[in-house]
Amino acid sequence: MVPMSVVQLSIAAAASKPTVCVTGTACGSYGATVGITDPNEPSGVAPPLANALNGYQQSYVTDFGGESLPSGWNVFTGRPGGDSGAQWGAAHVSVANGVLSLNTYQDPHYNNEWVSGGLCQCGRSQTYGAYFVRSRVTGAGPTSVELLWPLANTWPPEIDFNETTGGNGLTTATVHFTSNNQYDYRQLSINMTQWHTWGVIWSPTKLTYVVDGKVWASVNVPSEIPDIPMTLDLQQQTWCPKKSNCPLSPQSTLVDWAAEYSPQISPVSTDAKPLAIIPIDASLPTSKLSFVVAAAAFTVYRHHAHTVSVNATVASRRRSITATVTSRVQSIEWMLDQDVRNLGASAPRIMVHWSSGATGSHSPFRLLLTVWR
Repeated sequence: MVPMSVVQLSIAAAASKPTVCVTGTACGSYGATVGITDPNEPSGVAPPLANALNGYQQSYVTDFGGESLPSGWNVFTGRPGGDSGAQWGAAHVSVANGVLSLNTYQDPHYNNEWVSGGLCQCGRSQTYGAYFVRSRVTGAGPTSVELLWPLANTWPPEIDFNETTGGNGLTTATVHFTSNNQYDYRQLSINMTQWHTWGVIWSPTKLTYVVDGKVWASVNVPSEIPDIPMTLDLQQQTWCPKKSNCPLSPQSTLVDWAAEYSPQISPVSTDAKPLAIIPIDASLPTSKLSFVVAAAAFTVYRHHAHTVSVNATVASRRRSITATVTSRVQSIEWMLDQDVRNLGASAPRIMVHWSSGATGSHSPFRLLLTVWR
């Protein structure tokens, strides 16, 4: 049982009502998302099952096995935007013994500055879904953040669903929105040096913040909630020149695993038929591909469609889905999203499903877009 003490602050045109949960109240439970008890795991808990979240399907999971990052993850280097005194270094991210470690310490390669670790799952994004990360910090010092960041790398929006303020006794959750950075903020008192499963469930109308299977806060104003493809980022950061969140000793953020879920596509009835089926050769040159995607966007717009199911088939001879292929699909997803918006419509929900097999053409990589009402 997690002791809950929540503070809520909204700086927004239409601030959402605070949802505050305390132990013993019926505020919502997602117990299966905590994970599965396993004494062989570093945190004592293995990732949750594929069906752990009702109405969602597991779209990605990593246990950070081996000694290198899984495919699709990229390490941060350089100075963070808005914090010119901080520094990220590639050597400050490591994987060993089933744990991803982000490590802040004074690095002689950077004139003995405090350097931190950070990375993004830049090879994978989705619009709406759920993310769960099992993590802890070793002590106070740098901030530690688990967040969703726009695939297009244009800020805002941003969803921080577990962000410390440099201490080890509380976390915050913040959604940033609109160009002048309005935000909606929650704060939770909890021991951050212990293992916890942190999560966010992101829908068009609500953000639900979860810890260890319990809802601890939510945001319920649709205008505050992002509606564009986003990626999972994990990072530390120092603010030493601002005399804030500056470590006194080396500290780490430890991550046992990450699991992601996408909403299940449910046609209105079993008799429902798609509005259109659009094949796309994803290996086309970008100049030609942009015309093909624009035509697909017009079809989506003309049918007033709300959902596009993308079946991505990679030729069997390739055997695996590479980071390059994943990045190509992300680009197509982004182009479709933007083209529909440019036509004056709300972007549809785009769901990607991967498979391998015969592509039915000379192309090693084929997409089949199914358009639903």
